Amino acid sequence: MSEGDQRPIGVFDSGVGGLTVARALMDLLPDERLVYLGDTARGPYGPRSLVEVRQFTAEIVGWLAEQDVKFAVAACNTATAAALETDPIDSPVPLVGVIRPAVAAAARATRTGRVGVIGTVGTIGSGAYDRTMAAIAPDVELVGQACPGFVELAEGGRTTDAEVRDIARATLDPLRRQGVDTLILGCTHYPLLTGVISYVMGEDVLLVSSAEETARAVFRRLVDDGLDARRDPAAASGALHRFAVTGDGRVFGRLANRFLGPRLSGVGDPTAQVEPSVWLTQEEATA
Repeated sequence: MSEGDQRPIGVFDSGVGGLTVARALMDLLPDERLVYLGDTARGPYGPRSLVEVRQFTAEIVGWLAEQDVKFAVAACNTATAAALETDPIDSPVPLVGVIRPAVAAAARATRTGRVGVIGTVGTIGSGAYDRTMAAIAPDVELVGQACPGFVELAEGGRTTDAEVRDIARATLDPLRRQGVDTLILGCTHYPLLTGVISYVMGEDVLLVSSAEETARAVFRRLVDDGLDARRDPAAASGALHRFAVTGDGRVFGRLANRFLGPRLSGVGDPTAQVEPSVWLTQEEATA
């Protein structure tokens, strides 16, 4: 018989980048079900004001709570900065973002006390990573670098060609010259570019994925609070996940294949306060 809390985990982003967090959660917590909402109709959040992003985040968390999620993950750096770090919203469910877990991991890992962080112009400009590092490890020096164009490369599936390597070298050179020994991937799109980023930065620089560290933080929180799902070993393996978007589901589906693999299927139309245009379901492949 199944035990534990069988309610799903809610995950949201302004688009598809948060699917790297969903992927990490699937890998780390195979018995957990996910409800993912990509606010593609209003994303990207980067150019928007923090007030707007905070409002959007509150609406989405409220919608996820209506789906009876036991936990919500802000798989978006801009939403985390606006609604969790700068001016926290009053969430109806436990809520975790992507900034604090990555910063804490980088602070533990650095050998020299010099850590880099890369992200979108909006994320780096918000100062959220700087404030969080100052609170967690004030002795660690944090060097930020905005990486315009990286999101487009990831969504376009371009991760290894010569032009991508040239763009990465030119963008990351300031961090290399600063001599950072640990680098936070401060955008949920960037795990798709791990290979080229590691190649350019060198083998001695440790990359910290906000997606993976957030998944670990969720694991700890679920276990500590007794919210983890425990599946019956005799039952069929693999959890059933639901993916929703507020914009064009076809575009989301094409991009999602790059983040999750070509395993998405099914269409539906739920009625909710934030109305997704399409539900996509994915059943985990059996081992």
